[in-house]
Amino acid sequence: MIVAPSGAGKSSLVNALLKDDAGLKLSLSTTTRAPRPGEVDGKDYRFLTKEEFLRERDQGHFLEWAEVHGHFYGTSKPWIESQMQAGSDVMLEIDWQGAQQIRKLIPSVQWIFIFPPSIEALEERLRKRGQDDEATIQRRLAAAHVELTHAHEADYIVVNDSFDQALVDLKHILASSRLRSGPSMARNPALLKRLGV
Repeated sequence: MIVAPSGAGKSSLVNALLKDDAGLKLSLSTTTRAPRPGEVDGKDYRFLTKEEFLRERDQGHFLEWAEVHGHFYGTSKPWIESQMQAGSDVMLEIDWQGAQQIRKLIPSVQWIFIFPPSIEALEERLRKRGQDDEATIQRRLAAAHVELTHAHEADYIVVNDSFDQALVDLKHILASSRLRSGPSMARNPALLKRLGV
């Protein structure tokens, strides 16, 4: 799970990681917010109306869901299960509320928190994106303060001061995660047979 305040560079880091690692799949989040310029339904997000989202939520289709900045976001349980059964590593870009929900369901999940170098740098990045009005920027900064208070719950902290170094740090975390006993044994069932386990 990759968690970060809006503007911390999470999406850029995730996209670079995905480009370099064919065995890694990014969970496609479902949202009720409107698509941003250039976003494509089914590629960037799965866009639903609020009514459609709540119906799917009530039917148990989401592994986790949350309301963020006045919009609903959720992670598809059937999609995650299908990717894991196919042997893929799945990465989730979610907020701290969703991360808490998933940690309760799957205690072994790895939680990575992306830190901005400072609140000032975060504000500058949000303004440079040019996607949000002043009220939205202020709402995102207030939310960032709350999110940062939950960073201690993560397994790893990556400070995105230097993009290249943050990407290297993420690659190291991923490599380490794949060597944990559970994932390693799941990838090597023949090893268990040879050992008589």
